[in-house]
Amino acid sequence: MKIKDILIRYGISTLGLVIVALGVGVSIKSNLGIAPPSCPPTILNLKWTALSVGTFTWMMHLVFILLQFVLLRKKFKLSYLMQIPAAFVFGYLCDGAIWLFDAINAPATSYGIQILLSLVAVVLTAVGIKLEVLGQGWILAGDMTTAVLSNVTHTSFSTVKVIFDLAMVAVTAVFAWAAFGLLTGNGSTVVIREGTLILALLTGLCMRLTDPLIDKLFGSLVPRHE
Repeated sequence: MKIKDILIRYGISTLGLVIVALGVGVSIKSNLGIAPPSCPPTILNLKWTALSVGTFTWMMHLVFILLQFVLLRKKFKLSYLMQIPAAFVFGYLCDGAIWLFDAINAPATSYGIQILLSLVAVVLTAVGIKLEVLGQGWILAGDMTTAVLSNVTHTSFSTVKVIFDLAMVAVTAVFAWAAFGLLTGNGSTVVIREGTLILALLTGLCMRLTDPLIDKLFGSLVPRHE
């Protein structure tokens, strides 16, 4: 593949990661709950503020990669190691997005605005995931781990995805209860609530609407495999 084609692929994938990270930032700003994959890093950050959400995110992704290695063993491909730089890139993009929205001091003052921000996060996440997949550049460890578990257990990807997301939420709730005596967060920042359910259920549905638009806008730019 030509250098130009590689740059285009990674450029589109990186744009996808940026947009997904913005979705994380918006969902945290809504204070109505965030997407399941971001729940553990966020609750850990609330307990240990010295480490950022992005830092906990890439640390979690490294654990996912280790899990893949344990499950696949000799079938683990060297190309899967590209998940490591992807973890760092995405982690610090999340930090950037959170910093950006923290700079907007105005809080979500009404339930309607909180719901609206959650829906905006759904759209951003749907568009970002599509761009990430379309570019076929970066591989996020959460998605790859879901695929590996699907193959190992001979279970459909969608089913494993639901179980995986529920596990992320459950782990977060247990930790939140142990650390703060609450299931939803630390009392001031909400990690698990309606917004979590909205992001978990509506992102896939939203992609049915946004995917054709992204294909039309970016599909012709992506180099075809020869």
